[in-house]
Amino acid sequence: YSFCTLLVEGGEGHNMSACKRIIILPGNGGGDVRQCNWYAWLEKKLSKALEEKGIVVELRNMPDPVVARREVWLPFMKDVLQAGEDTIIVGHSSGAEAAMRYAEQHKVLGIVLVGACHTHLGDATELASNYYPHPDGSNPWRFAEQVRNTTFRTVFASVDDPFLPIEEQRHVGSSIEAEYLEHSDKGHWILESVPEVLKHILQKIN
Repeated sequence: YSFCTLLVEGGEGHNMSACKRIIILPGNGGGDVRQCNWYAWLEKKLSKALEEKGIVVELRNMPDPVVARREVWLPFMKDVLQAGEDTIIVGHSSGAEAAMRYAEQHKVLGIVLVGACHTHLGDATELASNYYPHPDGSNPWRFAEQVRNTTFRTVFASVDDPFLPIEEQRHVGSSIEAEYLEHSDKGHWILESVPEVLKHILQKIN
């Protein structure tokens, strides 16, 4: 699958004022992320709304954009994007998988997952990304660590996602004890805008 689709047209009790950074992680597929899906739209809306709070909103073209390998993306998130305890990570598709794996190893303020799953579903590119458990049982998800290392977790899902069975998305939501927001008509969230996601993040911060 390629989830960075070019547009044809134009913790509990934690003080959310601690948020200093929001990182938007795209799906895989390549291309300029500012021309893909809703990423630039969300960056612009969040930047404008949070400017007075001094919150930085990061959206970058990712290295290894087609396969989105874990071994490449996670160090980039730490060293370049500087994801830390003051950071909310918003991940779409492969970006959601990266956010989950990152939260297994590092404390972050929260993760907002849009179109997330927990298996590679037989797709060779997804298998090569190394986010998912291996057939021999190695590389398991460490959901408990994701919960421990975050103050909140949100999953945006859609019943009509053509790539991810809804059971996959529900499993992620329950496994990480997330606020689970299920829709019926968003597909794989390959959209020009996501007002639901924007509203949710602003509510978390404000």
